[in-house]
Amino acid sequence: MVIQRPDARPTLEDVAARAGVSRATASRVLNGSPRVSPAALEAVTTAVVELGYQPNQAARTLVTRRTGAVAVLFSEPQPKIFNDPHFAGIVKWAATGLAVHDSQMVLVLVHSEEDQLRAQRFLAGGHVDGALLFTPHQDDPLPEAAHKLPLPVVFGGRPWGTLRGLHTVDNDNEGGGELATRHLLDLGCRRVVSITGPSDELAALDRLAGWQRAVHADETQTAHLTESGGFSREGGERAMTELLRRVPDLDGVFAANDLMAAGALTALRAAGKRVPEDVALIGFDDDPSVAPHTDPPLTTVRQEIGTQVQAMIDCLFLLIRGEEPKQRHEVLPVQLVRRRSS
Repeated sequence: MVIQRPDARPTLEDVAARAGVSRATASRVLNGSPRVSPAALEAVTTAVVELGYQPNQAARTLVTRRTGAVAVLFSEPQPKIFNDPHFAGIVKWAATGLAVHDSQMVLVLVHSEEDQLRAQRFLAGGHVDGALLFTPHQDDPLPEAAHKLPLPVVFGGRPWGTLRGLHTVDNDNEGGGELATRHLLDLGCRRVVSITGPSDELAALDRLAGWQRAVHADETQTAHLTESGGFSREGGERAMTELLRRVPDLDGVFAANDLMAAGALTALRAAGKRVPEDVALIGFDDDPSVAPHTDPPLTTVRQEIGTQVQAMIDCLFLLIRGEEPKQRHEVLPVQLVRRRSS
């Protein structure tokens, strides 16, 4: 039986004694080691709860060289981060997934050159155990710098440059673009255009490539039948207006994200086009704050943000423990969600 002074803070030795295990076993459980039996895990966890044990984080950091924190970094302008619900979903799922590992999320926003240097110093400074990086733009130096960082990192999406030595979790953007476009063709659409994302993001280029493959578009046809909407609602409206002018007989639209599809709906309505009777429309993402709430609700390609973020976290904590994931570059499947816009 463990006897404690009423004012004494429980120690690791108290936890071990209550659980009936060695101090080393109790330490392995608290540090997340896989080298413990289920019985020891349950006994130590129960003892921690019963005693109200709180580890000394400073001492634990000295011993384990872990901080109990993970950086979630976005290389995007701040207005885009806070206005695009896609990023809000990533932050939500990251916070939830990291909490399971008793790890604090540190949000890092990078846009300017000064931000880049500051972020690299931060990641190299021992402040976090690892990082989840979202760096989609072509001129971003972080993917190259990641090779030199003294901590494990996992990229959300496929960054530009060589992937050698990197770990990534992506969605099947090209397959999703083709799936969306073939859906429109199967409905009988004869003139399918596409509202594309930024040309410096590989996810946007992959979705465009899926559309091209489905409609067999060459370079000249692609230039005529597509218009960039910059992944924004306003950009989608502008792009749809231009495509209606340039391709007046269009009867199908694949927008490379749901925000642009919502903007396209506004432009189609202003032009007197009925959706889906005159023009069938499909988006990408299945963003829960956008796709079900448009009029009509959007048919879209679903990519599971929560699944992607969880796969990134799983990969990262394997790397933190010194283990190698089964695959360095994981590509997750997407699926069509049919609603009334097509």
